[in-house]
Order: sequence, then structure tokens, then C-alpha cells
Amino acid sequence: MQESGKLFVVATPIGNLEDITLRAIRVLKGVSLVAAEDTRRTRTLFEAYSISTPLISLYEHNEFKRSRTLMDRLKEGHDVAYVSDAGTPGISDPGFVLIRQALECGIQVIPIPGASACIAALCVSGIPMDSFVFMGFLPARGNRRRELLASLHNESRTMIFYEAPHRLPASLEDIGSAFGNREIVIARELTKLHEEISRGRLQDLLAGLRDRRIKGEITLVIAGREPESRAWSDEDVRSLYFRHREETGLSDRDVVDRIVEETGISRKRVYAIVIAVISENPGPDR
Repeated sequence: MQESGKLFVVATPIGNLEDITLRAIRVLKGVSLVAAEDTRRTRTLFEAYSISTPLISLYEHNEFKRSRTLMDRLKEGHDVAYVSDAGTPGISDPGFVLIRQALECGIQVIPIPGASACIAALCVSGIPMDSFVFMGFLPARGNRRRELLASLHNESRTMIFYEAPHRLPASLEDIGSAFGNREIVIARELTKLHEEISRGRLQDLLAGLRDRRIKGEITLVIAGREPESRAWSDEDVRSLYFRHREETGLSDRDVVDRIVEETGISRKRVYAIVIAVISENPGPDR
């Protein structure tokens, strides 16, 4: 029985043509066929790296039909690669249908990792990266966009969206209405000649965009909702004082420092409560 070919899912540059791996170049040169979201854009990459592998188009509107054709090639033993316009295939780009069909046919699917705009923006955002959610493009229709944002009001993870430049001001207004004046990053034209990364509070960045004609591809990174601050009572502080004195043996000054760090309460208030506790409970060890 003839062994099936392999499907390689290859990430390509999102702007700067140097952002491609040596492995990706080797794979693109070595497969029998490369399916591309836009063959014209992919030829620019191929010319830069002297890649002569035949190209075939696979984009949103022909993905089902073309995927079936590629399954036949793979079953015949030919290795095939898929690339989208830019970045990692399937991330707000075609590719899912092809990959799903390949897996259902028992075809081995191999990732060739590389550039991704959402990860590139996140890693330089200065916003927490330990937990995040990528939501793709915001809905184009205002009512659907506002519904989605409202559903994410309590999302504590960092959120990443793509947006078209002509919709950016309206989307930022809706984000502000849903989330308040959150910390946000607007990454525009990542890795390209006119790359611009703006960081700050939403209202400040929005004000700076009002008189500008915005161009290029946009990635938004938005801070998640911060947990509600606990309301610490005087009795809570007194309990913390006694616990830290008993368990750690720290001096009163160090206990004050510990409570301020733990609760976020002002030093002045903690100090006043501790002084009151000491006056009520004098002892030779203080």
C-alpha cells in the first residue's frame, strides 16, 4: 500500500521577509506542491528565497473544493505545504478546513512554526502574558461588536483582537464603553517599514487618533479586568498583626511593612491601627 504524503503547515513572514525560518525555506523547496491563500503574494516570498515549487491557490471561498483535490495528491504520496498570506495559517486565515480534512484522512500534519501577529504584539505589550485569549477580528457590525465586548466585560485574561484600520476609532469607542479606560496596546504594521506600537490608557490613545488617517494592519492587546480590591476592616488588620507577630516573630515595624504589602492599605492607616493595638496590649518584648 502506498504511503501517504505529509501536509506541512508553514508560517510565513507577517511583513519583513527575513522573518522566516531556515526550516520553512527547506520545506517549501522540498515539497511537491505549495497551496497558498494568495499565490501572487507568495511568489514575492518565493522570489526572495529562490523557491521554484509549483503553487496552487487555496483561499476562503474555494477551501472545501480545493482541499479535496489536495487530499488526492497527499494520498498519492506527494508532500504538500500550505501557507496563508502572512503569519501562521488558520489564525484568522484559511487553513482549518484543509487541516481537518487531512486529519480525517489519516494524513500526517506537521507544523512549521514562525511569525504570528497576535503573539508578536503580545510579547512587547507590557501587559500580562501568562494567560490570554485571542479573539480574531472584531465584528464589523457595530451592534455585534458591542454584544461581543459586553460578553467579555468580566474577562480577567489579556485579550487580543485584530481590527481593520478604518474601523479602529469606532471599535476603540466601543471597547471603552464595555471595559472602561483600560490599559491597551495598538500595534500597527508589525515588522513592516512603518511599524508603530502605542501603549497607554485607551482614552489617551483614542484622543491621539482622532485627527489621523490610520493605515495598515492592526493588532489590539487589552488588559483583562482586575480583581475587585478587598475592603479591609480595622479588625482584619488587627488579626493580621497578631498572626504575623505570633507566626514570624517580626518586629512591629516589619509587621507593618508586611501588612501594607499584603493588603495594599496605606501605611498611615496600618501604622495607626498597630499603634492602637500596642497601646491596648503593652508588653516587655516590644
